[in-house]
Amino acid sequence: MTPNHMLVAGASGLVGFAAVRHFAGLPGWTVSAMSRRQPPDVKGAAFVPVDLSDQAQVADAVERMPDVTHLVFAAYAEKPGIGGWEQPDGMAVNLALLRNLTEPLQRRGTLRHVTLLQGTKAYGPPGAAIPVPARERNARSYASNFYFLQEDYLRAEQAASPSWHWTILRPQIIFGESLGSHMNMIPAIGAYATLLKRAGEPLYFPGGVSWVREAVDADLLAHACEWAATAPACCNEIFNITNGDVFEWRNVWPAIADALGMRSGPDRPQSLAETMPARQAEWRALVRAKGLRAPDDLGAFVGQGFLYADHQFCYGLDTPPPPRLVSTIKARQAGFADCIDTEDMFRKIFHRYQARGWLPA
Repeated sequence: MTPNHMLVAGASGLVGFAAVRHFAGLPGWTVSAMSRRQPPDVKGAAFVPVDLSDQAQVADAVERMPDVTHLVFAAYAEKPGIGGWEQPDGMAVNLALLRNLTEPLQRRGTLRHVTLLQGTKAYGPPGAAIPVPARERNARSYASNFYFLQEDYLRAEQAASPSWHWTILRPQIIFGESLGSHMNMIPAIGAYATLLKRAGEPLYFPGGVSWVREAVDADLLAHACEWAATAPACCNEIFNITNGDVFEWRNVWPAIADALGMRSGPDRPQSLAETMPARQAEWRALVRAKGLRAPDDLGAFVGQGFLYADHQFCYGLDTPPPPRLVSTIKARQAGFADCIDTEDMFRKIFHRYQARGWLPA
């Protein structure tokens, strides 16, 4: 049998980077990290710079790689405003990214497993009521979502080539290490907090109404990718993945403040997407004064994270959106029992940003 060779597509992103690091640390695995941008580091993995929208470039890259046996597909083409997942052109692009890669991989004849990432928008669009808790067996509530285009494509391809299998993971809000990602709030919170700390102020909570949520640590999700790739119970199945607890932002805010060497302050509602870009000069000066290794351009550091934070913090809302909680019973019954306290997760991740020099120690 061909030795295990994991290809992680979208390796510079939030999920992809965690998956590269995890599999590169496992014995018996060769790892390739594929993305347009260089990941923060790829120790133990081979970096393959590829634009997945370029079909010919992808086919050439696959042809030059060692035989790939496993794929974690964590690539995602986002449009400005974090809305491309339901717009026809954005849906078509994301389907093409998956097809451009899986077709040449299938031609090689060594593919054994594909892990695809979705999310809780599979149960309904943001702001809409969904079943609580949402379960993997729930019927599709709407069709305007690239998740289902990709899922149906994988199902059809695998039915025609049963030598390989797929697993779909549906994580809740993901937190981890990445730069310039559109849906990672950690750089957004970190930049906001760092400028407050520099001014001698506490960490004010900038959001609105309370909203109970679920999170997932990118490292835990990487463990789930290993489980999906190796456990027979995961073949052609879908699983919700979370940390195992729930949280509310004001309740975890003191732990975040403490991790950043600050005290938690009272509410001070503001749109970070509106106020933080105006503080670009402050951020650049701080990065240079502290000798940080983070980009001195806020956009390169945060991506659309400020906009994403406004949404997750419920900025401007007086009533909470409908609850969006999922069941992880199916994953537990199938053998995946990993969990982490969400406050511990925030402490760990912010300490890693400090250790990398992306935020002041």
